[in-house]
Amino acid sequence: MSIFDNLTNSANKGSLEGKQFVSKTYEETKLKVFQFSALTLGIIVKLFAIGSLLLLGFIFLAFSLAIVLGEYLQNAALGYLFVGLFLLTISLLLYLFRKLFDKKILVKMSKVFFN
Repeated sequence: MSIFDNLTNSANKGSLEGKQFVSKTYEETKLKVFQFSALTLGIIVKLFAIGSLLLLGFIFLAFSLAIVLGEYLQNAALGYLFVGLFLLTISLLLYLFRKLFDKKILVKMSKVFFN
């Protein structure tokens, strides 16, 4: 009987330790998910606030540059055309180098998520 009691006690102890391990792992995972979601939300809010102000400033700069170029070239349409072409060129370059941005974002987020 003593062997069966020892086996039962060992099995119960192992089962209890396994439950505690699963519980702790679950709690740690919940904390990691909370940390990641809080960080992501913070980045999104900052990006929206700063990005909207930058976009507004950029729009005013683009219009003023188009007006200045139009006065310099004595044709307002040419001023707007050159500014539009400049913006399209920058957009095309950003599109061509988009994989570089993706890699930088993945490296930065992996450091945050896996540490």
